[in-house]
Amino acid sequence: MDKNTITGLLLIGALLMGFMYCNRPDEEKNNAPVQQQTAQAQENNAKPLWADSTFNERVATAVRVYGTADTTATGVACHTLHIPDATISVSDSAGTRVYGGRVTLPDGTVEMDALMRNDSIMNAYARDAAIKIINSGIDNYSRYGTLSKYLGGEDKTLTLNRGNMSVTFNSRGGVIEKVVLNGYKTELTEKPEPICLFDGQTAQYNFEFQTASQRVATAPLNFKMEQVGDSTVMMTLDGGDGAMMGVRYTIDQEHYLVKMDLVQNNVEKIIPGMKNTVTMRWVQKLQRNEVGRTFEERFSGIYYKMDNENPEDLDNYSDDNQKVNNGLIRWVAFKNQFFSSAIISKDAFTSADMNSVFIKEGNTLKDMSLEAQFRYDRNKADAAQFVFYLGPNDYPLLSDLDDTLTAYAPDNDKDLQLNKLVQVGWGIFGWINRFIVIPVFTFLSGFISNYGIIILLLTLFIKIILFPLTYKSYMSQAKMRVLAPEIKEINEKLPGKENAIKRQQETMKLYSKAGASPFSGCLPMLLQMPVLIAMFSFFPSAIELRGQSFLWVHDLSAPDYIFTLPFSIPFLGNKLSLFCLLMTAVNIIYTRINMQNQPTSSTMPAMKWMMYLMPVMFLFFFNDYAAGLSYYYFTSLLITIIQTYAFRYFINEKKVRAQMLENAKKTRKKSGFMARLEAAQKKQEALMREQARQNAKRRR
Repeated sequence: MDKNTITGLLLIGALLMGFMYCNRPDEEKNNAPVQQQTAQAQENNAKPLWADSTFNERVATAVRVYGTADTTATGVACHTLHIPDATISVSDSAGTRVYGGRVTLPDGTVEMDALMRNDSIMNAYARDAAIKIINSGIDNYSRYGTLSKYLGGEDKTLTLNRGNMSVTFNSRGGVIEKVVLNGYKTELTEKPEPICLFDGQTAQYNFEFQTASQRVATAPLNFKMEQVGDSTVMMTLDGGDGAMMGVRYTIDQEHYLVKMDLVQNNVEKIIPGMKNTVTMRWVQKLQRNEVGRTFEERFSGIYYKMDNENPEDLDNYSDDNQKVNNGLIRWVAFKNQFFSSAIISKDAFTSADMNSVFIKEGNTLKDMSLEAQFRYDRNKADAAQFVFYLGPNDYPLLSDLDDTLTAYAPDNDKDLQLNKLVQVGWGIFGWINRFIVIPVFTFLSGFISNYGIIILLLTLFIKIILFPLTYKSYMSQAKMRVLAPEIKEINEKLPGKENAIKRQQETMKLYSKAGASPFSGCLPMLLQMPVLIAMFSFFPSAIELRGQSFLWVHDLSAPDYIFTLPFSIPFLGNKLSLFCLLMTAVNIIYTRINMQNQPTSSTMPAMKWMMYLMPVMFLFFFNDYAAGLSYYYFTSLLITIIQTYAFRYFINEKKVRAQMLENAKKTRKKSGFMARLEAAQKKQEALMREQARQNAKRRR
């Protein structure tokens, strides 16, 4: 590098340094706004709260309006106001205002006289803390009146453990804070724990009383809590001079009920101008309890029942909202797959705004809320009455509650239909479950403790009931099978698409003469379909299966995942259910046997592959379903295969063929269906001939 190059580089560096120096930020200018803000903040902080000129007058006015008047022996008027952590008195004598009382701080007290005189020796921190307490107390007193004394204090809890359930009450708000179902365990935790239906972190409720100018909520009030007897808890707010309002809870652990009565006396003295309508607000984050999220999401939601109507529910698959302003609402329930929190109103809610937000991930399924209004009778000791159902979705138990809760149902609508919280299917599928499956299942569970065996016996019971239909279906298949040579002969005699109608007519004539029908085997199978669909609705809703083990299955109500793949299969995932795999394998075997029984199976290869594809599709469909459901279908198919081989062994197809040939010699009256079918075929054939004639005419 020569001298000129070095000199050039040095000059360039000097120019860059000079440019950077000239364009450096002005720290004083940039810091000026910060300094101004800091100075303003210091000035604001230095300004004491007592310097507010309205504070003195606000205190005097509040004490005169809300305080208790007391005329001393000297005739001087004095008013005293008690608020949390403070007592304030104001008296006027010869135009002079005198303050008394004190404010209690965590580390001492402040005398009101010194505070209002702005005593120079008073600590600034203590002065400001005292003024904040007074301002907050006056604000609360203006809203809550004599109840403001219940705003402070420490929360107290009381837990009553009553066999099936443990209920924890909290004095803050006078509410049920937590409910634990002792007889049921979680399935998500490594160490099973009793089901917590909700606690203070996942659910809250409170009541709001409306006056002419404002709402008074019970949530921040600290009730006086007292246990009365073994199962009753009283929450009270004493307004003085015989005025009282409160909540009485009574536990009925046998039926998972907690009765809640709003009690009161001279409530007008506590909340002047209170209206006859009260609002209840209830929110709950519905938590997961089960391994299989698919069904837990599907069976979770808000359910409600209108007066003289069937229960309805909000959309379980997405966010939904429902406002009911016309009519009476008997009950509202926050429900998941196996457990529910429901509130039943004795006099019904007059309106309700229900909201459900779907949560796709995590341990929360849905955020649910209820804002409902009800009538409040200020002249009755029990102003309003409710009952909570906090328990399992057990169909027999919920059905029996109609008798237990007769006092909470009007004469014109005695059936509360709480059992509709258990989804057993609609129409004929629901009838099969309600009147056949559930009674048999309940009866067997009274004698047998292993629910895997109960499902097997239930399957056998259903197969016995359906045996005549199954036998008729097989006999129809046997008749079709022995006619296979004649059908083959017709197909060879009339080949090609142009003979399709003629070939079909000849085949139907053969069936009619022999006394067989291609549809007679389908009808029994169609009659069995409602039972299979009913089982599809029953098993995911049967709480009896929850937590019940059988063979390798830990929980018959959840998927029995036994394999975890190192990769994920679309629409299937990376976990495989063993009972679902067994069901799929048996279904493929049954399909093959069934195809062999069909005489035309060899002529329809496309249909053949479609029949084999269906069991594979069921693998994708049932993989994350309850193991009990896959086990039922597995055993049902296995029994059907055994029946098929048994029928094949005991039914002599040669005798069936001889009987059919004998029938063919007889003159048989056509059935209405066959006559209509032949008429339709002739009409179609005539249309095709006319179409061919028109085409020939156009070609000319």
